[in-house]
Amino acid sequence: MQCDICGQNQATVHLTEIIDEKMTELHLCEECAQKKGAQMESHFGLADLLAGLADLGGEFTKTKKETKIKCPRCGLTYEDFKKVGRLGCGDCYQAFKDALLPLLKRIHGSTQHYGKSPGRVANVVKAKTDLQTLKDRLQRAIQQEEFEEAAKLRDKIREIEKKKSK
Repeated sequence: MQCDICGQNQATVHLTEIIDEKMTELHLCEECAQKKGAQMESHFGLADLLAGLADLGGEFTKTKKETKIKCPRCGLTYEDFKKVGRLGCGDCYQAFKDALLPLLKRIHGSTQHYGKSPGRVANVVKAKTDLQTLKDRLQRAIQQEEFEEAAKLRDKIREIEKKKSK
């Protein structure tokens, strides 16, 4: 299939555009697809997408507090973030936390990151994490002089380490 724009190269990218409820399919070569992508980016950039998502449902109608939020490290304001679609530094996450959490929940469905890993690796990592968590809890129990809880945690740790050594 030939490119719909230049008519010379083999079409490798297939786009579907819906404009005024009319569907149009475009079959493009790599070069024309890059040009088309640049045009689309100028019309509908990431910043526009984020700004639209941030304003969905009226949750983020502009309040004085929101317009005043500013990152103490890089000086980026929340309004600038909505225009650009990118945070300025790592501290921006904390500075804009109250505004970002609902946005992240809307985009990802959660405010926590749950990564994926292969099954065998995941079990090993989970076991190490669980063991470390138990050791941390044991240290806190000892510091708080909760010796009965500490003894239970110690026994769990020994049991896990015994299974691990087998």
